[in-house]
Amino acid sequence: MTEIRELLLSRIREVADYPEPGVMFKDITPLLADPAAFTALTEAFAEIARRTGATKVVGLEARGFILGAPVAVRAGVGFIPVRKAGKLPGATLSQAYDLEYGSAEIEVHAEDLSAVDRVLVVDDVLATGGTAEASIQLIQRAGAEVAGVAVLMELGFLAGRARLETALAGAPLEALLTI
Repeated sequence: MTEIRELLLSRIREVADYPEPGVMFKDITPLLADPAAFTALTEAFAEIARRTGATKVVGLEARGFILGAPVAVRAGVGFIPVRKAGKLPGATLSQAYDLEYGSAEIEVHAEDLSAVDRVLVVDDVLATGGTAEASIQLIQRAGAEVAGVAVLMELGFLAGRARLETALAGAPLEALLTI
């Protein structure tokens, strides 16, 4: 696992002062462009999906789509996109949540999840945990069980893990890299 972590970390570019001054943005596009690194990431997440007994993978807009869809294929389970409000046609469930400066809302198709599903949430970064927490609440409201959350990077200094502990109710939170 150390080799995979080193490979992944070596393919993440830091961009200073983006999207605003003082922020050190973690750009994963070099990782996605490297087939060996992207495959290693996909397999690591697929192993988490298998280990947790996931029957579906939820990817959070937008980078969670890029990461979650191949994980679902590799693990042999379904993929469900969780989108920003107003982006999905048809009947949806929505969940509002607070951001540092304001609020947001995410949605899922109501019929895509059921009580027989165990859902692994996949995303690129766990920061403050607001979006992940809202996705967990949305999955639970749909009647499904949360199998866990898997992220490429956890920004430990932002305490997102602590925010998710209650919502996860014992389900694992796995970060391949902690920064």
